[in-house]
Amino acid sequence: MFDVVILAGGLGTRLRSVVSDVPKCMAPVGGRPFLAWILQWLRQYDVNRIILSLGYMNQVVTDWIRDEYKGNTPVDWVIEDTPLGTGGGIKLAMSKVSTGQAIILNGDTFFGVDLNAFSRFSLESRAPLAVALKPMKGFDRYGSVVLSADNRITAFNEKQYCEKGLINGGIYCIDSGSGLLDGKPDRFSFEKDILEPMSKDGGIAGYVSDGGFIDIGIPQDYELAQTFLPANI
Repeated sequence: MFDVVILAGGLGTRLRSVVSDVPKCMAPVGGRPFLAWILQWLRQYDVNRIILSLGYMNQVVTDWIRDEYKGNTPVDWVIEDTPLGTGGGIKLAMSKVSTGQAIILNGDTFFGVDLNAFSRFSLESRAPLAVALKPMKGFDRYGSVVLSADNRITAFNEKQYCEKGLINGGIYCIDSGSGLLDGKPDRFSFEKDILEPMSKDGGIAGYVSDGGFIDIGIPQDYELAQTFLPANI
């Protein structure tokens, strides 16, 4: 089993034009908070505990968990008093992880990865960190990822138009005993300070999945999510 960390502390500035009164993870999708869909999806996997990394408007989330969450998997949370960046949010939440592995999700993205298979892949790779990768065509909103024949990530490329390639799907598996975040400051970028340097040394395993993918961080995709999530979860 593994703990799951959901990063849900962002300000959601790109979505403010359509959702301004709740944090992004609580944006209504098909009549339910986006987070409710993610928690429902997680029920099928070997999740020991869910840890929310919260910040902006955190009480909206914690009140909903206390009043509305009916799942059997325990949900806990940590709260960023000031924004800590993606790395700082992960590091803070990892202080509550009690399993050998932690799977990290973004609180504004759904990527239909088989988390049990991803966990096994990460163990077998013997890498301290594994990243779930999504194949895409004709994209420029995301940077592309270079994957070697032995499933090691060798580069994270900057955003530019790409006819066909892999993107970082925003799901990570961390070996809790690897010391991956040791010595890091309270505030840092997971992408710039962990992913990019480690890729140069071949220290990250890449797991390719063609599961459904949607990022509600911009209004256009938030609109698509209204039908996409009910059809895919």
